[in-house]
Amino acid sequence: MRVYVVMLLQFIIWSGYTLIEWLSKHDQLVYKVIMFFVFFYLAYLIGNGITKSSRKTLFLTALSLVIYTSIHYTLELYTH
Repeated sequence: MRVYVVMLLQFIIWSGYTLIEWLSKHDQLVYKVIMFFVFFYLAYLIGNGITKSSRKTLFLTALSLVIYTSIHYTLELYTH
């Protein structure tokens, strides 16, 4: 059950990142990269607080990022 909660919370975090990135579309690339690492660290901290395992948290964070990115780009492909 903890894995499910972590994945849901991280999907919410990645959705927030997508919204913030959309709002800052005129920013330079370096600021977007820094913002990505801030959101990645936030997702990692929340996941680590719930699972209490660094290895599992890193895997879940990477997995949620890959799943969210694939869903995001697939939907973008079909809507354009």
